[in-house]
This record gives sequence, C-alpha cells and structure tokens, in this order.
Amino acid sequence: MATTKWAIDSTHSEIGFKVKHMMFTNVSGNFSDYEANISTEDDNFENANIEFSANIDSINTNNTDRDNHLKSGDFFDAENFPKLTFKATSFTKNGDDYELTGDLSLRGVTKTVTLPTEFSGLMKDPWGNTKAGLNISGKINRKEWGLNWNSALETGGVLVGEDVKLNIELQLIKL
Repeated sequence: MATTKWAIDSTHSEIGFKVKHMMFTNVSGNFSDYEANISTEDDNFENANIEFSANIDSINTNNTDRDNHLKSGDFFDAENFPKLTFKATSFTKNGDDYELTGDLSLRGVTKTVTLPTEFSGLMKDPWGNTKAGLNISGKINRKEWGLNWNSALETGGVLVGEDVKLNIELQLIKL
C-alpha cells in the first residue's frame, strides 16, 4: 500500500494551550511557528507516523512580558531548548475516537503522553485538495518537564497552575 504524506494547513490550524492563572481563570496561548512530518498507510489515520516540532520563540499569550518570561530559564529556557518536539509511537482507535501516544520533549526532558484525538475524516475543499481534521486535547503537568516556576499568592494557592490543557486543531492537506 502506498504511503500518503500530509502537511499542516497553518491557516486553518492552531497549536493552543490553557493554564490556570491565580487558580481561577485560564490564560490561553499558542505556538505560531511549527512543522510536522505526517504520513499514513490508509485514510483512517490508524498507525499514522506523526512527528511535530514547535519553536519556543513563537509562543504567544497576547502579553509580551509574559511571553518573554515563558521563554526564559524560569520556564521553557528557549535559549538552551529552542524547540518542543513530539514523535508519535501509536495512533489507535478508541471507540468512536482515537488516542495519540508519543514522546513529548520539552526543556530537554522526554516523557510519553497519551492524548485523546477526534478524527473528523476526509473532505475535499473547493479547489480539489483532500483535507483531514484532527482535534487533539488532553492535559499535561508542566512540572514533569521541569517547568517548575511559580509564585505564592497572599490569599493562598499559586499564580500559575501545574496542569496545561492542550487544544490542538489540525487541518491537514494531502500532498
């Protein structure tokens, strides 16, 4: 069977995340500079080969000071670890949806994560291109990758939550 290569359609995709701020509201952010190598053996994406990387310097939370802090040694340490990477080890059906498992590397630490994934199927766009949709969610604990910085609040609790919720919307285009 022929291998199909896919690219991320960046105009219709978002690599997003949310983190609790002051324990009661979420701050959202995304990475705007990323790349992926994706290949499949069939149209249902089972056992897809997925490799992804994002440039830490492209982090955007709509606040320059916060973005600079996230790039610093307190968090991602972009100077020494300029990319986050993900390499899938499996993409398997789980009921109506899928599970994407792979190795996530941040700040020089690699851990295996499993992320619930919704596969939206295939569709032709008005220009005849075949597109596929993936919505990847889940959460990780940032401290497992050494992103430990925090600040105690007078009222108790901490400034930055440990759990990072992922919200990754991918529209892929068949090459």
